[in-house]
Amino acid sequence: MNILPTDQWTYPMLWKMLEERYGMNEAKAVVRYLLEMKYNLSLADILCEKTDSVNIRELSNDMERLCEGVPVQYVVGKTLFAGRCFEVSSDVLIPREETAELCRWITEEWKNDTCRILDVGTGSGCIAITLSLDIPGSQVVAWDISEGALSVARKNAEALQTEVVFCRQDILDEKAPKETRYDIIVSNPPYICYQERDEVDEHVLNNEPSLALFVPDNNPLLFYRAIMDYAKDVLKDTGMIYFEINPHHVEALQQLGMAKGFTLQEVRQDSFGKLRMLRLQREKTDNHQ
Repeated sequence: MNILPTDQWTYPMLWKMLEERYGMNEAKAVVRYLLEMKYNLSLADILCEKTDSVNIRELSNDMERLCEGVPVQYVVGKTLFAGRCFEVSSDVLIPREETAELCRWITEEWKNDTCRILDVGTGSGCIAITLSLDIPGSQVVAWDISEGALSVARKNAEALQTEVVFCRQDILDEKAPKETRYDIIVSNPPYICYQERDEVDEHVLNNEPSLALFVPDNNPLLFYRAIMDYAKDVLKDTGMIYFEINPHHVEALQQLGMAKGFTLQEVRQDSFGKLRMLRLQREKTDNHQ
């Protein structure tokens, strides 16, 4: 189907097709992202409406998907995260800036250390790969339950030339391996309750994997609890857990951490002013190395 009215395009023609869904400013940004990231057009090319290098049929198909509400990152097949380009597909969440902020926090504190890191629920691999590259002395293992997500993550690690060990593993499995000791466990687990669906953008609900988004209404800390229980067995003394968190459950998460024997170190806001990141430290014990 060709939804462009002519065999030519103009920048205003494209963004006006999306204006009703996104509003003018975001529609312009979405079209720019598409033309820059997929069609390799500079801003000058876009403003001058350089059309020669663009396949109109392909562009028309892309615009149709955007009009249907498919996120531009999925249409393009890649996104920028922490200064690097990552492949994305509908098997993984689109990496977000607040997750990059979590990576920067960890990097600031560990960039000069030799450390072992476990990333639980790696998705696209954005956290694991970023930490592997930005903490040169790190050894990183990354888990996910989705084979589709792991396939994307492995492609990203290969493209960015870093060695991360990816494993299909469910943190809810009580038989998860416990041979390795880690200095850091990091996770951006599913944390949105189904009753919070009205707070989630429609294009997220309709396109991003629900497996990576939602937890039961009656058990909002399901994955945090499982990670803490696992950490008690594998985290080194004074090792750290870093979580991306749901602002609605900060107090409950703090109480859970203390009940599980961790010391609350810090809760941080993201760039939007929401409490979004939490760090816990494992208390030192006499019999844990």
